[in-house]
Amino acid sequence: MSYQVRTKVNMMTFKSTFANNSIHIDASLVESHLSDAQINSLQGEIDKAAQTLHGKTGPGSDFLGWLEPAMIIPNEELARIKETAGHLRGKTDFLVVIGIGGSYLGARACYEALRKPGSAYCLKYAGINMSADYHTDLIESLKDARFAINVISKSGTTTEPAIAFMAFREKLEWRIGHDNAQSLIVATTDAKKGALRRLADAEGWTSFIIPDDVGGRFSVLTPVGLFPLAYAGVDIDALLNGATDCAKYCKEKTFRKNPARLYTAIRYLLYKKGLSIELLASFEPRLAQLVEWWKQLAGESEGKNGRGLFPAGAIFSRDLHSLGQWIQDGPRILFETFLSIMGGEPSLKVPDINDPTADDGLSYLVGRELSDINRVACDATRAAHAQGGCPNLEVSVPVMDAYNLGALIYFFEYAIALTGYLLQVNPFDQPGVEIYKRNMFKLLGKPAEDNAK
Repeated sequence: MSYQVRTKVNMMTFKSTFANNSIHIDASLVESHLSDAQINSLQGEIDKAAQTLHGKTGPGSDFLGWLEPAMIIPNEELARIKETAGHLRGKTDFLVVIGIGGSYLGARACYEALRKPGSAYCLKYAGINMSADYHTDLIESLKDARFAINVISKSGTTTEPAIAFMAFREKLEWRIGHDNAQSLIVATTDAKKGALRRLADAEGWTSFIIPDDVGGRFSVLTPVGLFPLAYAGVDIDALLNGATDCAKYCKEKTFRKNPARLYTAIRYLLYKKGLSIELLASFEPRLAQLVEWWKQLAGESEGKNGRGLFPAGAIFSRDLHSLGQWIQDGPRILFETFLSIMGGEPSLKVPDINDPTADDGLSYLVGRELSDINRVACDATRAAHAQGGCPNLEVSVPVMDAYNLGALIYFFEYAIALTGYLLQVNPFDQPGVEIYKRNMFKLLGKPAEDNAK
């Protein structure tokens, strides 16, 4: 397996290629804010953060099971995931994925990024909020449909998915009976403890294990994400292979050979210069959920002790007509990371309608590929925002397939873990999330002895 690097402008613009995968970082439009010398000066700090990560000596070191993707899941468990998914596909048309945060964001991001029009097997999402309107509408949409349930929760008592599971389990059992419903319920939960584990064992549901050493926002490459993706027809072997190959090359020490290190250095240095918001933007709508996954990954990992970038997201060109003015001329507290797909998109050309009476001024676009026009819009936007004083970089893959997506997932996980250690916070806990829960339980009248569960 070869690993090649091509430098296009200077050290901050390069292409990293391994096997049939390429993650490319174009950082040329941060040059007015950061110099090569400033980036090089961070080499020692990043080396130390990487040593802490790989040596498992930092805070949260008991949650590093994601660090070696090839070891996350045994081959026999991967085979069981595929077998169970195939069995359910033969009996249903929809899988209702019930979970919140890391229990669904990663799977949804991959599903939306890779889903082809007219896909036979669809994922639906419940327990992602407590809206009566949302869940009533979802239940109604499945009224006459054949569906299965995948409930995902470490404890089984997280409020949003617990409520949704009760509602959808009741509907499924009402329709086909309690005994018949048991084969259509899959629980992804703790190996030994928790309310959902006890219930799954008592009812005899098929179950998969959430590893103890992988936190929710890093769990997409565990059964949490792999089972629903297998049901949807995603090549989960390719997804894992991409992540495994990326992990291999994330161990490279130099910025030229390790794009994850370069991305870490740029975002950390821009943060230290007072740019406290990172906007992850894409011109491809099917990456919107990947942006949402990244927001949780970055926000929960970094936002502690008064530190951390605020992760925001946008889908262009739509949001250029709402946020574009602020980005162009607003306060200089933001930088952008553009997430792009460089090829493999469907062919759709601007047609010539042959109307001799039309004078719409758009004839210059006739015959051009929509994907090429979209690319030009991205380049123009990056240049405009840089001219306005908003530095930006671009992270891109050559095509969006399962292999490249797996690499991209690992790329972001690794970079954000490194950033957490540079910020001197624990990238793998989320103590602030518990405060709203305690307040909510008190207002709902949950018995005091159960409030910590």
